[in-house]
Amino acid sequence: MTAIPAGQDVTGTRQLEAWRQRVMPPVEQLAGDLWSVPVPIPNNPLRYVSSYAFGAGAGLVLLDTGWDADESWQALLAGLASIGASAKDVRGVLVSHMHFDHVGLAGRMRAASGAWVAMHPADRAVLADPRMSGPGDAVAREAAFLRSLGAEAAEAAEAVGPAGGFAPFLRTAVPDRELCDGDLADVPGWRLRAVHTPGHTPGHLCFVDEVSQRLFAGDHILPRITPNISLMWGEYREPLADYLTSLAKVRELDVDEIMPAHEWRFRGLAERADGIAAHHERRLAELLAVIAAHPGESPWFLAGQLTWSRSWDQYSGRMRISAVTETAAHVLELVRRGLVTGSDGDVPAYRVAGRAVG
Repeated sequence: MTAIPAGQDVTGTRQLEAWRQRVMPPVEQLAGDLWSVPVPIPNNPLRYVSSYAFGAGAGLVLLDTGWDADESWQALLAGLASIGASAKDVRGVLVSHMHFDHVGLAGRMRAASGAWVAMHPADRAVLADPRMSGPGDAVAREAAFLRSLGAEAAEAAEAVGPAGGFAPFLRTAVPDRELCDGDLADVPGWRLRAVHTPGHTPGHLCFVDEVSQRLFAGDHILPRITPNISLMWGEYREPLADYLTSLAKVRELDVDEIMPAHEWRFRGLAERADGIAAHHERRLAELLAVIAAHPGESPWFLAGQLTWSRSWDQYSGRMRISAVTETAAHVLELVRRGLVTGSDGDVPAYRVAGRAVG
């Protein structure tokens, strides 16, 4: 039985039941002109993304589109057909953030309908970076990044995988519109206010409907799991600090229902935000103890000493990369708080602050 966090009132009861049964949830009409359309993520434990459809007829706007795979595209089209619409009716696509399970199908939708695609400029800049143009360059860049976190060259190459695996990600649509904190999205009949919530990505956006008091939370706040907060290659150096600040910002919003991109809808924003913040504090404490026990080690090594949902030897590929980069984000938060120091060099080695180098 799936455990429900304390203080949470599940409103997406059909989604929860489908989760427990390990099947796809149904398309649901949540208001007169609002639908939740599940789009599967092939071979992924998250199972699906909830794409939210606003409006009617030729005025449809989607929030997130799903993973770029034929199976996902057909599910999205079938979901639209079930509400009496088609791809050609979609006039715009809002994207909560740049991850492939959210923006992946935006390009197909734009090609099918001429829809605009909107995203925060910080995430758009990542997708538009010329270093994203070729699979070979992407592999080399990510492998170098993992080596900077302590991986040996062979370990980095094994985790990143072959260049061909990057091709789908590099054809991701670059948005043609930008939305910043406080902007109203172009969704007729709705007052969707963009809320910049960096952390999960530098440009993650939530949206608050100022009429119904719904929070469309993307991956910022999920009902059961904590979103991955990872260090990225490039200049984004304090993702966990940003995430905790964003979490506190959203906690204070006057909203009634949370509409996440994964799992199920729920009420209990403050309680869930507090629970996620407490999780990160526990993780920081565990990591600090690991650094004290293993001074002078890199994030690549430290990640293997932490508690995960399965044994470390079962982590490989993208799972290992996510675990290591999340560990790196937590290490940098300990550094920011003055609890840990890192040595200079190509691969920093971390120690508890104040301890002599031996």
